[in-house]
Amino acid sequence: MSMETQIGTPARAGVMPGYLETLALLERLHRLLLDVIKDEFERVGALEINAVQALLLFNVGDNEVTAGELKSRGYYQGSNVSYNLKKLVEMGYMHHQRCEIDRRSVRVRLTTKGRAVRDVVAGLFLRHADGMAERDILDLETLMTITDTLRRVERYWGDQIRYIY
Repeated sequence: MSMETQIGTPARAGVMPGYLETLALLERLHRLLLDVIKDEFERVGALEINAVQALLLFNVGDNEVTAGELKSRGYYQGSNVSYNLKKLVEMGYMHHQRCEIDRRSVRVRLTTKGRAVRDVVAGLFLRHADGMAERDILDLETLMTITDTLRRVERYWGDQIRYIY
C-alpha cells in the first residue's frame, strides 16, 4: 500500500503530515541536544568525553544504578549503555562494584570527576532554561503541555511494542 493510499482518509490526511513533521523534529532535537552538549565540552576544554557519555553522567546524577536500571528508565538502549558505562569506568568518571546478591549485575556511581561533568551539563541546562524563560520561548505551562503530550506519545508507542494495538 502506497503512502498516498494510506493517507487517503480525512483523519489521516489531517494528522499524518503533522505526525511525520513531529517525528523528524524529535530526531533533529535529540541530535541538536548532543551537538549543544559537545560544543559546551569543547568550550570548557573537556575533549575526552563525548556528549552521550556526558548526558549519561548527568542522568545517573547522585544515584547508584545498574545498566538495566538506566535502560528501564528509558534513557538508553541495548549495548550502547553497557559500552558507555565501561568506557566511563575506564576513564575514571564512574566507580563500579559487583552486586552482592546478583554477581552478574554491576552497580555504578559517579566519581568526583564524573560529578564535575554532571555539573557542567546541569549548568548548561540551567542557562538554557533561564534563557528560554527570559526570551519567552517557553514558560511553565507550555513545558507542562509539551511534556504531557510527549508522555502520551511515549505510552502509545510503548503499547504498540508490548500489545500491538
